[in-house]
Amino acid sequence: MATTADFRNGMCIDLEGQYYFIVEFLHVKPGKGAAFVRTKLKNVTTGRVLDKTFNSGVKVDEVRIERRSFQYLYRDDMGYNFMNTETFEQIPIPEEQIEGVRFLKEGDVVEVQIHAESGTILTAQMPTHVVLEITYTEPGIKGDTATNTLKPATVETGAEVRVPLFINTGEKVKIDTRDGSYVERVRD
Repeated sequence: MATTADFRNGMCIDLEGQYYFIVEFLHVKPGKGAAFVRTKLKNVTTGRVLDKTFNSGVKVDEVRIERRSFQYLYRDDMGYNFMNTETFEQIPIPEEQIEGVRFLKEGDVVEVQIHAESGTILTAQMPTHVVLEITYTEPGIKGDTATNTLKPATVETGAEVRVPLFINTGEKVKIDTRDGSYVERVRD
């Protein structure tokens, strides 16, 4: 059991049978009345963010989580198959539990969060940035670097992203996996 004084970002709690990650929290001590804690909680299974207020000192069930590295191998009808980089055991993870799955390619290493007591997989997180090759985009025109105009491009995983006009097919770009935005061009 933990209290509201133990809250920290990234902590996982059990609330009414559902698991939630604490995205952010704020201890509020008004001039009149009792103190309370205002939180933003992210549901592990649905990904929805919930605003919840707790009275100060309330006890909550903390869920112990282990973080392990898994390497992506292949996809089949069971889901995405990963290998534990330490024990070499293979497990399938459903698509809805992987954040940023559209940028996942063979050999990528993801961080899997596992419930310590039951061993169930909660989420799999891609690295924040990945480097991918552009497989198709309209050709760039020399001199198109002054504006912030973006054009559609397809990367090697099949996902479509928006890149600046000067990016051409065959170039490598760094992509933010959280929102799919272009970060920078990568030179070999």
